[in-house]
Amino acid sequence: MINEFKDFIAKGNVMDMAVGIIIGAAFTAIVTSLVGDLINPIIALFTGGIDFSGWFYVLGDGECASVEACTEAGISVFAVGNFLMAVINFLIIAFVVFMLVKMVNRIKNAAEKPDEVAPEVESGPSELDILIEIRDSLAKQS
Repeated sequence: MINEFKDFIAKGNVMDMAVGIIIGAAFTAIVTSLVGDLINPIIALFTGGIDFSGWFYVLGDGECASVEACTEAGISVFAVGNFLMAVINFLIIAFVVFMLVKMVNRIKNAAEKPDEVAPEVESGPSELDILIEIRDSLAKQS
């Protein structure tokens, strides 16, 4: 059983998946910082200073200054801003993954494509073919 497990782990797909998960976790931190530190301030600039992370509605009794304060106090909130940030994160990640897959496919297609050979172009009969045809035609008439 241990040998089977070693064979399973040693397969390329499992190792590729593990590397992908690790890189994905690191990439998530980068995208979170991109959205929180760069995109949110730009959106806030155009929307008059609205901070989406602070956009929430209290569903229970009481008032809170932030989603975290409501959570600590046990008050239910409808955190619209957090959801909006998750959607923006998803769109950015999806776009970057799309671009990466597109680039990898382009490289793979270029590697698999055989060297381009110019196709043969039919240019019609050669001069010699026409002369032979004329000679044969004259021979039949005489």
